[in-house]
Amino acid sequence: HDMGLIGMLFQPLFVGNPCILMSPVSFLQRPIRWLQAITRYRATTSGGPNFAYDMCVDRIREKDCEGLDLSSLEIAYSGAEPIRETTLARFTERFAPYGFRREAFYPCYGLAESTLLVTGGKKLSPLRIREVDAGVLETDHRAEAATRDAPARSLIGCGTSPEGQRVRIVDPETCVALDDCQVGEIWVSGPCLAAGYWNQESLNQKVFHAKLADDEVSHYLRTGDLGFMEDGELYVTGRIKELMIIRGKNHYPQDIEATAEKSHPALRPAASAAFLLEDDFPQLVLVHEVARQHMADPDVEGIAASIRESVTCGHGLRVSTVILLRPGMLPKTSSGKIRRGECKKRLITGALPVIGRG
Repeated sequence: HDMGLIGMLFQPLFVGNPCILMSPVSFLQRPIRWLQAITRYRATTSGGPNFAYDMCVDRIREKDCEGLDLSSLEIAYSGAEPIRETTLARFTERFAPYGFRREAFYPCYGLAESTLLVTGGKKLSPLRIREVDAGVLETDHRAEAATRDAPARSLIGCGTSPEGQRVRIVDPETCVALDDCQVGEIWVSGPCLAAGYWNQESLNQKVFHAKLADDEVSHYLRTGDLGFMEDGELYVTGRIKELMIIRGKNHYPQDIEATAEKSHPALRPAASAAFLLEDDFPQLVLVHEVARQHMADPDVEGIAASIRESVTCGHGLRVSTVILLRPGMLPKTSSGKIRRGECKKRLITGALPVIGRG
């Protein structure tokens, strides 16, 4: 995966620093091994997707933390999937007694097609968190500060673009560049862009050679991700192909998933997928993994009722179907991203190993 290959293997080789490698399987088996390795080797830079930090909080027991010292860590990067403010807060609270500093968190945005970094900040800088009005974000596609009475969404700033590279926010339909705080597709231009996908010339022309409506000279990479800029800082809001339009409003699946996951203790964090099934009308489906300690006799109806109530109260949406899975059965990429499209496909074809439906 490019986060490890470019960010954590080629970079140390290039600058001549030592690098300690750990198998992802070793981490998944026992997350404490990651923090123990940081302690043992006095690592200054490490990180992973958002789910890795959640996994540390949820699966590391207090008795396993003896001897941990995370004070050497200057950069704990987080990328590859939506970064949740609640995750950063939970990890900080849990591991601050062992020397972890909140300012070590390094939210960033990158992708393989731009090998690798698109935006990032300066190490040990305070996090930039924007509380935006969720309703305005959904209906007007812009970021406006949340008021006390309006539902809010917390967005983490992913830094600025390095010198020689340009990031633009663009209307994906008209290809017109948008102003600050307007949500659109993230386009990237610069020397780090890949040449294209192997043997996919027609797709390459669309993805790697996009042009702005008012600029016929420069070409850009279309990332397929949505976000906005404010004072040079990039805030990522979601992906175009996963955006759900319900009754004229844009709904981001990760927001609905985060709401649902908190509704019942039997649901595993960072292990859910929200998507629409199209029939006579769009039907909202939520797929969740059940935590291991609740697998013996999961209360399917109770879990489904809690999810429906939370999503209705939080987003004004009706959940048609709740699907429950065993731990580890939700389709994910190698970097931990939820494969919502694949999850939907397996549900339709009957290939999803369902243990409960409500």
